[in-house]
This record gives sequence, structure tokens and C-alpha cells, in this order.
Amino acid sequence: MWSLNIISESSPLYSWAVYIAGFFVLAAVVLSMYLIVEHLAAYKQPEEQKFLIGLILMVPVYAVESFLSLMDSNAAFNCEIIRDCYEAFALYCFERYLIACLGGEKNTIEFMESQSVVSSSLPLLDDAYAYGVVEHPFPLNCFIKEWYLGSDFYQAVKIGIVQYMILKMICALLAVIFHLFGIYGEGKFEWRYAYPYLAVVLNFSQTWALYCLVQFYSVTKNKLAPIKPLAKFLVFKSIVFLTWWQGIAVAFLLSFGTFKGSLAQLLKTRIQDYIICIERLMIRNVLFWHGICANFWFCIDDLLEYSGYELQCI
Repeated sequence: MWSLNIISESSPLYSWAVYIAGFFVLAAVVLSMYLIVEHLAAYKQPEEQKFLIGLILMVPVYAVESFLSLMDSNAAFNCEIIRDCYEAFALYCFERYLIACLGGEKNTIEFMESQSVVSSSLPLLDDAYAYGVVEHPFPLNCFIKEWYLGSDFYQAVKIGIVQYMILKMICALLAVIFHLFGIYGEGKFEWRYAYPYLAVVLNFSQTWALYCLVQFYSVTKNKLAPIKPLAKFLVFKSIVFLTWWQGIAVAFLLSFGTFKGSLAQLLKTRIQDYIICIERLMIRNVLFWHGICANFWFCIDDLLEYSGYELQCI
């Protein structure tokens, strides 16, 4: 059992930090559970809602994992591995949720193919993919061929997302192995440790997955308009991608002694966990206009409204 590492730290400042983090974690967990119960009570669109529930669970998983790491630094590594594995699963859920809202893989591909049809009733500038071609920005266009809307584009985006899921799991396994041999060095940007090398690999992999998601959103945003895709995309990106880059930035600054405050000196490598505990609720306050939790961007009303919305693929 925990002796609540708070006592071992013997610092009122540290104790207050843990209590504050615990309050935010509790609020985030309660709001998430409330939303899950709402979905289960109105479980009328199982193909969409099962992936939504998987996404909503990402909030309590992140919050609780970070809080446990904050309380017990010895358990921090194991908790982080669990979070990384769930992050890969959450990315899969997000992709499958969007595809389910589009009517499945077959309907998604048919819709993308329909975007290459030029309609005289629509201004050309409003039809970003009038010729069925997705052009890459510089410098990607120098070494990556254009994507043609349809099965080619769909498979390219799918592979771009799946590769991150696979690499995330592989890197988590490697982290466990390196940790056992004492050469992982979490948060240490030194050549003799494995952490910076795994961070570079995951950074490139995640950047590419994010790029694929952005391209997918750009093509399907009009068709997905009833479920407010931009809000969901921003929330998911803030939880997964920005959290990762935030962790890298915190570790990098910490390794160079940038954090010199008294609280930072107490928390040390647990600064990222403390920030996550706070921002799981704070991010939702900023992004959500109608309540305290941004999870409600994945709300019941949007889903039920969407299920009765007649979408046209032309």
C-alpha cells in the first residue's frame, strides 16, 4: 500500500500540489463517467458509440495514471507504459469513429471518389479537391506522390495512422526492456540512454499520423459537419498529440535545469504528470462553450442528431 509519498516528501508545498491535482483528477473522472453513463443509457448507435466510449475513457486513464505517478515515482514508469498503450488504442477509436459516422469503409471510399466530380453549381475555389487529387505542401511534395481521392487516399491515411499505433506499442515494449537493463533514462537527453532515440522515432511517427488525420479531416469536414468534426479533432489532438510534445518539451527543459522553482525541484520528473492532472479539466474549460468538460464535444445530442441526418455523397 501507498504511504502516500506526500509524507516522504515532507513538504507542505508538495502536499498542496498533490491535493490540487487530485481535485482536478476527481472532477475529470466524474464528468467522464457521467458522459459514459449517458451514452450507455442511449445506446442506439452502437457502431459509433462504442468508439466514443473508448475515446472518453482516455480522459480518466490519463488523469488517474498521472495522479498515481505523482503520488508514487516508483510506479511512474509502469503507469506511463499503460498510458502509451491506451493512447494507441484511442487513436484507433478516433479513426474508426469518424469512419463509422461516414457509413463505413465502403461508403467513405465512395464519398471520396465522388469529390473528384466537378459540379457546375459549385464554385471551383470552394471545391478544394475538384480533380480528386490531394497535393502535399512543400517539402513533402518533393518526395511524396499526390494522393488520389478514393481507395488510394483512404489506404494512405489508414496506413499513416496505423503505423503510429504499431510503433507506439513497439516503443513501449522497448522502453520496458531498456528500463530493465537500466539504459532507458526517461527524460534524459544523453546519447548513452535510449529515451532520446525513441522520442525522435515517435516524434516523426506522430507527426505523420497527425498530418494524415488533418488531410482526412480536410476531405470529410463538410460531410461530417453535423457532428462538429473540428471541435472533436482539436480536443483529440490536444489530449494525445499536444500532450506528447508537451512531455518532450518538459523533459528537455528539465534536463537543462530550466525549471528552478521550489515546486519544480520537488516534483522533478513528475512535472509532466502534475500538468496533465491539471489540464485534463482546464483544457475542457477553454475548449467547451456549453459546460465544464470538453468531453461533451462527443455528446449524445450530436450523435443522435447525426443519426437522423440524411447525408448525400454527391
